[in-house]
Amino acid sequence: MSEQKRCGWAGSDALMQAYHDREWGTPQHDDRVLFEFLLLEGAQAGLSWSTILNKRENYRKAFHGFDPQRIARYGERDRQRLLADAGIVRNRLKIAAAIGNAQAYLRLCEQSGSLDRWLWGWVDGEPLVNRPRSIAEVPARTPLSDRISKELSALGFKFVGSTIIYAYLQAVGVVDDHLRGCFRCG
Repeated sequence: MSEQKRCGWAGSDALMQAYHDREWGTPQHDDRVLFEFLLLEGAQAGLSWSTILNKRENYRKAFHGFDPQRIARYGERDRQRLLADAGIVRNRLKIAAAIGNAQAYLRLCEQSGSLDRWLWGWVDGEPLVNRPRSIAEVPARTPLSDRISKELSALGFKFVGSTIIYAYLQAVGVVDDHLRGCFRCG
């Protein structure tokens, strides 16, 4: 893996490189995965992505495979269990947001059919492909992430600020920001 030219943020860590090579910027249409990334991006707020990536398997276990139906029913016992779980970020607000976001996700799906349909509808089903020359050309947010963030907030989602949502759009391939020269830059 290390011989290939990658976006600089992937660094030399094997897990980050694998994430870059196999996931980041790849159009994702599986609702469970889209939901997982939405929760993980919210958990990442104020932290590095590598921190969350290193805890992702723990998150999958702690949050029952990111089953939104199950998470939406979490009560106080589950909150306490999650706050005691050293394998995840033990932040009371982020845990409460994950539970609330599962409830908001279910409402969104009831209204729109699926997160996939709702999310990809913002870009008419086609990824926005950018070809920045350097990481300095990659924005932290855009008018699109501003609009999606505002709509998600109105639907009751938390930890969905515009910067978090732009990172989410990149992660699930709605936006492809692989740098020119990166082997993933098609």
